[in-house]
Amino acid sequence: MNKIAHAIMQDSTFTILLCLGGNKMDNPLLNFIFSPTENIVTFFSIPFIFIDVIVGILLFTTLLDINYTKKQFFCCTILMVLTTIINKFFIPSPISIIINMILFPICIHIVFKVTIFHSILCAIIPFSFTIILESFFEKLFYIFLQMPIDLLLSIPFYRFSIASLVYICMYVLYKFIKKSHLSITILTQMNKKNKNLIIINLILGLLVIFCQFYLLNYYSDNFPLITCLINILCLIAYFVISFVSFINISKLETTSMSLEESQLSYKTLELLYDNMRTFKHDFGNILDGFASYIAYNDMEGLKKYYDELSLDFNHINNLSTLNPKVINNHSIYVLLANKYHKADEKGIKIDLKVLFDLNTLQINMYEFSRMLGILLDNAIEAASECDEKLINVIFQKDSHNPIQYIIISNTYANKSINTEKIFEKNFSTKKGNTGLGLWEIKQLLKKNNRLNLKTTITKKYFTQKLEIYY
Repeated sequence: MNKIAHAIMQDSTFTILLCLGGNKMDNPLLNFIFSPTENIVTFFSIPFIFIDVIVGILLFTTLLDINYTKKQFFCCTILMVLTTIINKFFIPSPISIIINMILFPICIHIVFKVTIFHSILCAIIPFSFTIILESFFEKLFYIFLQMPIDLLLSIPFYRFSIASLVYICMYVLYKFIKKSHLSITILTQMNKKNKNLIIINLILGLLVIFCQFYLLNYYSDNFPLITCLINILCLIAYFVISFVSFINISKLETTSMSLEESQLSYKTLELLYDNMRTFKHDFGNILDGFASYIAYNDMEGLKKYYDELSLDFNHINNLSTLNPKVINNHSIYVLLANKYHKADEKGIKIDLKVLFDLNTLQINMYEFSRMLGILLDNAIEAASECDEKLINVIFQKDSHNPIQYIIISNTYANKSINTEKIFEKNFSTKKGNTGLGLWEIKQLLKKNNRLNLKTTITKKYFTQKLEIYY
């Protein structure tokens, strides 16, 4: 420690020591907490690492509306704390910070089962707020104490005071977000192109943050005060503009999804209207048919006639079920509507029953959409080969156990199908098919122990039953 720095430290702390009561030379405790001791600061910063990680997890899970269990919270906290401690004690800065920013998204992705896109966002959000707040409070202390920042951060009292102020601000921000019900949930509905643009923006932002952090911490004493303040304001402006951009992109995505949903609803209503017109036109003939069977007391013929008529009624009922108010999850509605119309063009009749609120599905919606799309495509392909082209789709809950079921049954022609071999990679009963669909589902099931898929075969139906435990 050079004499000038030591003199600055002596003058800056003298007034505080008097306020606390006593001469610093006569009080070992005060002398300890106001003396530059980098090793002690590093060692006693471990509790603050726990606080930093816990507050960070609370912040990003609330802002991104990520549901988690206590076990997931605990596991993620321990992984991130251990990663930080190992890097802090064994890897020099700023390399340790880079490693943290690489490993944190991996930890979040593994524990919370979120996408890579959300994992990166989860890591950047608390890191960004921490950097901005640290820079602000460090500069504030520098202005009032006129002490070099590297010396400031080596004194336990100042170092821990800054850290405490940072985490108090972040916790207050977390409580505000939670109370205001602010979240960026609509980012999950973005298309791949927009997600890639945002990821690139986040990576560039991360590089900017890292560079600014390095400059502020290692060269801050050589910068004029106005330069440091402008730098901090620019960082804040960057995040505000980025956040507003995210919101605007999300609004465009929402508008686009609503338009797509409206187009599908219109197509469904048009089909429903045509069917009702046909039914109304033939209503007299239908009644005449009933009357003739009754007049001749032909109950077998009447039963067969009724069964045939029921198929048309079911078709109309299914079209009325294909309603955004019934299928109240946008991504599921769009998927089901597209598959329904695809099946209808091939003469396949789909019997659809939705028996619970689809917004309560306890599964990652992206993964569920992939699995449901594959299962429906396979069902449509198999049913199209049969004389009797039928597919039954049921969404229902177990009345006694916390299980949700998605059951897809379809008629099929290949009676010698092997229910185990169909899940193997590249296996297909059709030439030109990749045989990857059910194999992809198998990989998704391996990653989530709350999912199970049961495959059964009867003489008439091939059935896939997806079980979701919660």
